[in-house]
Amino acid sequence: MGHSSLLGIDKAPQRTPGTDEEALGPSDNSDSGSDTLGAGNLPAADPGEPVDLTLSRDQAVAPIEGTSEASDETESSDIGVDQIIEAPDSEERTDDIDLDDESPATKALYGIGQEETDDFGRQCLLARRFAEAGVRYIQVSTGYKWDQHKDLVSGHNKIARASDRPIAGLLKDLKARGLLDDTLVIWGAEFGRTPFAEGENGRDHNPQGFTMWLAGGGVRGGTAYGETDEYVHRAIADKVHVHDLHATVLHLLGLNHERLTYRYSGRDFRLTDVHGEVVKQILA
Repeated sequence: MGHSSLLGIDKAPQRTPGTDEEALGPSDNSDSGSDTLGAGNLPAADPGEPVDLTLSRDQAVAPIEGTSEASDETESSDIGVDQIIEAPDSEERTDDIDLDDESPATKALYGIGQEETDDFGRQCLLARRFAEAGVRYIQVSTGYKWDQHKDLVSGHNKIARASDRPIAGLLKDLKARGLLDDTLVIWGAEFGRTPFAEGENGRDHNPQGFTMWLAGGGVRGGTAYGETDEYVHRAIADKVHVHDLHATVLHLLGLNHERLTYRYSGRDFRLTDVHGEVVKQILA
């Protein structure tokens, strides 16, 4: 999604590789979402950069050296890390990216300093800082902590408490700073959970009917679209396929998904393949 949108936005002017897509993940590195950052069949200079806030610039670049794509990848990562280090407060840093210049009230808004919300709160606050610095595609991840095949109630309650205040803080902060109108926030996952049990107290994967939400960036607030069956198992009305979601997001970014193509191996590829309809009912 990020690579395709940036490719479309930047077809005319040349940009600096590696400065436009970043991924933030849990401090325990259980999953930063970095496996979603590969460029696929897009140019090698286009992949996003996972941000490990505990690594120095040299450490962040070193792991990719010596690979078959070392030249393109290292150039992208090298420039990208420089930009990440400098972007939030215009000071060159070769160490951790800290939040010392944020006010106590702002940190409290994100739940920073409280055990349950500190980790995800820091990610959300850094996402706001990256957005202010001009990074155009930012991914924040809670990791696989929602994947409750057992102990669903206690597991979901725990991760909900950890993420609810930080994401609410991010939306409030973006709005207060006048950034929400032109920042599209998307909350979602690869699937939901079944309405019936797995084992004693877990739930299995359910891609048949689940919820995502969007805020800011041209979305009509307070709108609910789509409907599941009485068991909340399958979508039955106003279904939105992932291709429709992608088409809608690209539309909100000012891109026509049917015209956004990239030639690879003799074929023009689209993010939405040969499918996708813009969900106009959720547009402001």
